[in-house]
Amino acid sequence: MTEKHPVQDIVEPIIESLGFEVVRVMTIGTKNPTLQVMIERKDRKDLVVDDCAMVSRAISDVLDEKDPIEGEYSLEVSSPGLDRPLTKPEHFERFSGYEAKVETKIEVEGRKRFKGKIINIDENQKIVFDMDGTKYVIPFETVNKAKLLLTDELLNQYMENHAETEL
Repeated sequence: MTEKHPVQDIVEPIIESLGFEVVRVMTIGTKNPTLQVMIERKDRKDLVVDDCAMVSRAISDVLDEKDPIEGEYSLEVSSPGLDRPLTKPEHFERFSGYEAKVETKIEVEGRKRFKGKIINIDENQKIVFDMDGTKYVIPFETVNKAKLLLTDELLNQYMENHAETEL
């Protein structure tokens, strides 16, 4: 995966102590940059605005104190959304069976871009991926970026999960 953002080591313990998991930390833009901290609840319930606000307040204090980013920036704490980035091996396991886009740092089996279905991730952290009926094995450490694709199947699963929690 792309290198861990230097701020992640500072904010991750705080975020985890509040019951959330860091999905991704990244800086967007160069002039007036935004530090984007993407989180999800450890209990996998829906993230609400109050959750983001609580995490934002908690990490703002530490970021102000440690001042790890030069100059001014905006802090954004958000949900990964349905077409979420896949940044950890467990994400590939959790979303097995769903469609994703994967881009690698180096060529794997003659290509760097893959679009298809995640079959699973094996015990050696190799992602087994089906692209148009061809199976590819992609070592997790070669992944530059990956994200779920918004499909009817993903949307239907989301709606089913929400119909159950609404009752």
